[in-house]
Amino acid sequence: MTCQVPPIAWFTIAIVLSACMPDEPPEKLVPDRWYTHEQVSRGKELFGQHCAVCHGDQAQGLAEDWRKVDASGNYPPPPLNGSAHAWHHPMVVLEKTIAEGGAPVGGVMPPFDGVLSVQDTRATIAFFQNLWPDDIYRRWSEINER
Repeated sequence: MTCQVPPIAWFTIAIVLSACMPDEPPEKLVPDRWYTHEQVSRGKELFGQHCAVCHGDQAQGLAEDWRKVDASGNYPPPPLNGSAHAWHHPMVVLEKTIAEGGAPVGGVMPPFDGVLSVQDTRATIAFFQNLWPDDIYRRWSEINER
């Protein structure tokens, strides 16, 4: 059995579909990553405003050795550029750490819940993950999928 659709119906469908289409093409993902170039750009701005003072402007970390406690007995903010442990944590843990801050795990990072939206948090993560070498990102992706 074949379906015969009158020509006027196709015209109507085309009008409805065109009204639903965005004027601009959708953002393209960064190749082999979960995020877009726009998210990285927005994340860079947010990272500069909220994170760079402790983690460095390129997420490189500022402490000579982030693995050793400082004079206050706290661990310094680690690099987030793929050279420390952030890539060991799935997205849900990265988002939770940013929202709740470091206190739940014995750190001093302030919470950003109420400061950064979920979209802003993800953009911030996109920025520092974009600094990760491909092999580190692939390893993180495998952890994240578990």
